[in-house]
Amino acid sequence: MHEDALSMQERLQALWRMESPGLIARLARMLGGDIGRAEELVQDCWLAALERWPLEGMPDNPGAWLMTAARNRAIDVLRQRQRIAGQHAQWGDMLHAAAASAPDDDDALGDDIGDDLLRLVFVACHPVLSADARVALTLRLLGGLTTQEIARAFLQPEPTIAQRIVRAKRTLERRQVAFEVPRSAELPARLHSVLEVVYLVFNEGYAASHGEDWMRPALCEEALRLGRVLVARLPAHAAVHGLLALMELQASRGAARTDADGRAVLLEQQDRARWDWLQIERGLAALQRARELRGEDDRYVLQAGIAACHARARVAAHTDWAAIAALYDRLLQVQPGPVVALNRVVAVLRAEGPLVAWGQLQPLLLEPRLQAHAPLWVVRGEVLARLGRDEDARAAFLHAAGLSGNAREREALVARADAFR
Repeated sequence: MHEDALSMQERLQALWRMESPGLIARLARMLGGDIGRAEELVQDCWLAALERWPLEGMPDNPGAWLMTAARNRAIDVLRQRQRIAGQHAQWGDMLHAAAASAPDDDDALGDDIGDDLLRLVFVACHPVLSADARVALTLRLLGGLTTQEIARAFLQPEPTIAQRIVRAKRTLERRQVAFEVPRSAELPARLHSVLEVVYLVFNEGYAASHGEDWMRPALCEEALRLGRVLVARLPAHAAVHGLLALMELQASRGAARTDADGRAVLLEQQDRARWDWLQIERGLAALQRARELRGEDDRYVLQAGIAACHARARVAAHTDWAAIAALYDRLLQVQPGPVVALNRVVAVLRAEGPLVAWGQLQPLLLEPRLQAHAPLWVVRGEVLARLGRDEDARAAFLHAAGLSGNAREREALVARADAFR
């Protein structure tokens, strides 16, 4: 492909990812929450742009061009509905509101789109949808990812993802989910669903559950972008700042988590000079803000506090494992469960030694929910290694490798097992 054509294609792809969520959100509000129709109209505008811009050149303000074209199409739909329904007064009011909601001032337009984006986040993450459907719809509408990209990210057949998205839209329409941010009494429960989806997307990017790649950075970036939207629109909610802090702090290690050949590099072996220290500063600032909002016992704030303990250690040996264990104690009270308890064992191993950790690991080794959970056997291997039981440690790491669905993780675990030969 010619270099100029490739450059144009790359610019168009980046523009779509940046602009499509706001366009869909804006049109969905104009169309009374009809997300499916809004997405169709935005795609129509995009196809028109793809036909015209390579020949005529990209406009000076391509976002404004797309917004004007999309808004005009939405107004045409409203007029068509007006004619069909014969409800002149009702649709006349809506048309008037739609026309009035397109200010020329760029700052006002940005604020308006930001509010619409927040509404779209809450709709895409609505609890009436399954967790898988929420993730797929969020990535489609708010991440600007194609169905093919989502399918590739989660190693699912493209038709499966397409059907999941279609069913999600139909469910929202059938259940008549309002295109709005929930009122204050309903907000905490709904916000929990939103944050859960954003963190699911981030985690799949940070440590891919399946496939050949250790990380999928694009998913981390989309989750961070959503987290920043939420912080901008819900600045008084500690959990929102806590989640953003957690994601910023974890994402700061991205460049150090793989070597030149793409192999996984574990936390204690990472070159911390490769960590993004500016991103760490952003994460620590978000954590401080969450605590100022009295969110000390929120689960995301506590997890961000744990990540901050790692981030503040310029060398692995300086990690404050006692503080991490104490934070896990608090997290267990807020979010009791075997996975949190297992993570706490790792901190206890570093802070108090293998004998204490081995005692605390025993009930978890009998926990049915953890038997197919590779990290259980990784932790068992680490504790056994510290106890000098090399052969048992090797067997544990090999068992963990057999349970992992990620090729890079399996490779790292086999290498750890081979170190005991």
